[in-house]
Amino acid sequence: MSDEDRRRQLGSNDAPVEEEIEQSFDRIVAEGAQRLHRTWRSVLITGFFGGLEVGLGVMAYLAVEHGTGNKLLAGLAFGIGFIALLLAKSELFTEGFLVPITAVAAREARLGQLVKLWTGTLAANLVGGWCFMWLVMQAFPEWGPAVIESARHFALAPPTLQSLCLAALGGSTITLMTRMQQGTESVPAKIVAAVAGGFLLSGLPLFHSVLDSLLIFGGLLAGAPFGYAQWLGWFAYTAVFNVLGGLLLVTALRLLRSKELLHERRAGSS
Repeated sequence: MSDEDRRRQLGSNDAPVEEEIEQSFDRIVAEGAQRLHRTWRSVLITGFFGGLEVGLGVMAYLAVEHGTGNKLLAGLAFGIGFIALLLAKSELFTEGFLVPITAVAAREARLGQLVKLWTGTLAANLVGGWCFMWLVMQAFPEWGPAVIESARHFALAPPTLQSLCLAALGGSTITLMTRMQQGTESVPAKIVAAVAGGFLLSGLPLFHSVLDSLLIFGGLLAGAPFGYAQWLGWFAYTAVFNVLGGLLLVTALRLLRSKELLHERRAGSS
């Protein structure tokens, strides 16, 4: 008896992978297909809400950093933003690597729909985030110096090997957080994953094209000594390496792990 035959005999399903992986794969494909078949209006509104709601995490981060001066503690507070995204069902651009790509790979959606989701969500995230940070800086002007210092750390960072690695790790971390949340139906477990992801992204801090853009927007609104051109230069390479980190370090390997399920799903849809 081969190892695969023995695994099937010991397991409770007939799929070529373990039951938990099969169930998680089915959830990912189903959710990804639903997200990819949204209208432009739904994509933009969901992305705008995503920018607003992750702004709650940025506001919590700034409040704790202002009060304690401790970035690691502030990173824990940032998890509020990811919890809001999870429970309010909104979306960040960088959450669109594993789930929608798996749906495209399973032929449940088209590549053009993926491009629509990415571009629409990213633009709406940035607009929603800018609006939220305008409100924050009007409400808490005393945070200005701390926000400018945090914004300077990102906006003026040159595209060195260290910066590119921080961006790749940022993309892989939030993509893995998404995979962890898709791997369970337990809401408390999903919240733990959100807090852990928020801590790693903000507490270390890693480079994240959307989250850190909100800090930069706050710094610009508070009178930072740099402009939107510096933000755009940082944003361009950070977004690219967020995508590469999410795709190469998490998504591609997960697809390889589920290749038999992908073949079965493609055969069923053909």
